Amino acid sequence: MGDPPRSWHLLTGEYPPQPGGVSDYTRLVAQALAREGQEVHVWTPGESGTLEEDGVTVHRAPGLFLPPGLRGLSRELNRCRAPRRLLLQYVPHAFGMKAMNVPFCAWFASRRQDERWVFFHEIVYPWSLSARPRHQVLAGVTRVMARLVGGAADRAFVSIPSWAEHLPSPIRQRAEWRPVPSTLPTSVPAMALAKVRATLGVGPWLGHFGTYGSAIRAPLEAALVPLLDQDARRQALLLGRGSQQFAEEVATRHPGLRSRIHSRDSLAPDALVAHLAAMDLLVQPYPDGVSTRRTTAMAGLALGLPLVTQTGHLTEPLWKSSGAVALTDGSTPGALIDTAERLLSRPEELAALGARAAQVYRERFALERTVETLLRPAP
Repeated sequence: MGDPPRSWHLLTGEYPPQPGGVSDYTRLVAQALAREGQEVHVWTPGESGTLEEDGVTVHRAPGLFLPPGLRGLSRELNRCRAPRRLLLQYVPHAFGMKAMNVPFCAWFASRRQDERWVFFHEIVYPWSLSARPRHQVLAGVTRVMARLVGGAADRAFVSIPSWAEHLPSPIRQRAEWRPVPSTLPTSVPAMALAKVRATLGVGPWLGHFGTYGSAIRAPLEAALVPLLDQDARRQALLLGRGSQQFAEEVATRHPGLRSRIHSRDSLAPDALVAHLAAMDLLVQPYPDGVSTRRTTAMAGLALGLPLVTQTGHLTEPLWKSSGAVALTDGSTPGALIDTAERLLSRPEELAALGARAAQVYRERFALERTVETLLRPAP
């Protein structure tokens, strides 16, 4: 008889109903592993309790990853069947203590009786000589944390290849790049799509999906406004949390476009993807460039939508080689606008880009690829 299968224990700072990309991702992975017949537990902060959700045992406790909670976490983990595999969803700010929870990282490193795997969604706070002292401290501490966790890991995954640069040398050589899949449904019923299109009316429709943070507002407005000005038939639909406020701000600055800038701020996942799928073209500028950790881009690719975006220091080479998106160099809006105009004037090219997006997503980024990687032995 062979060794008994390992039980999976996903450690995450957020899990539904808590919102967030890591929250949604962790649930997708946990449920997919459970469907493969694995024993899966999730450990996350929250109101105390344990319950079964779609084959996954979810354990919640307040302050779970803070120093007072670690003793209880150890005790409860040790009660679970061995052998155990810990899969840490690593985001420094998700563990409390203002993203400087060194005790938790030391606790993880100490769990030598368990197999320790880490998925680095984010890894360090950026360092700059001109930054405020407290930001320099944060940058230094997050590097210590990454070395603690990475140095102890039996297997490590990174959401983008550049994260591996911050890991200790032995694990850096073995870190596996595993793109984050879309955390939304990847298909839309025909009737739901038809209903949304009938409600929206004729276009062309330019879409954007995001959370409208401060770094993206200016480049998005700089691209959308000229595109709407160029053709009075065009409409823009902004999707995601914060879209209503951003749409109102843009309409205030450009009152002539008020009737053509629309928003849907807090749609349920099924409704969100139905609206997303109704778009003719997604305009997705990213200050640091498109990358495989951008679930907003992945949502569009999964639905087979043509998407125009830009490169940056986090952009991986595959975006140019795969042809999954219309990619422009740099962060200036001019190239983004020109590329969008070309696509809108060439329906066949627009359709081909969407088909290519869906193909590349299935082959490289889909949740099934993540599960295959987790279930096969480390290379």
